[in-house]
Amino acid sequence: MSTAGRGSMLAQPMRRPPAGRMAAYLGLFLLGAIVGLAGALVQAAWFPGGLLLALAGAGGLFLGGAYALGGRAGAVAPVAGWIVTVVLLTATRPEGDFLFGAGVGSYLFLLGGMALAVICATVAPGRQPVDGPTRLGK
Repeated sequence: MSTAGRGSMLAQPMRRPPAGRMAAYLGLFLLGAIVGLAGALVQAAWFPGGLLLALAGAGGLFLGGAYALGGRAGAVAPVAGWIVTVVLLTATRPEGDFLFGAGVGSYLFLLGGMALAVICATVAPGRQPVDGPTRLGK
């Protein structure tokens, strides 16, 4: 299908993704939440190795989701699940308990995970037009 007569990809109307792709996004969101929870527990238990393991797992999931679904949205779905989980785990409960302690490892996990999220979403392959014209008109 040629996009030469239809204009830029940005000018095209948005369409709902197929049901299979939406299920994949939901699965990646839930997997991101699980990795966030596991990372919160592991990074505090085995510092500094646990911190590196937690960040490597999160980065692998973010970038793997992008490559598996062939676009940046594949990285954004697990990032959203990870961030929601980590933010909920940092909130204090009425009893005064919380999962993250006020230590260097916790802050490195939070900031490092957010930095990895931005890096993986930026480095991830973007969707390219299939048969679009090139800049030189060839």
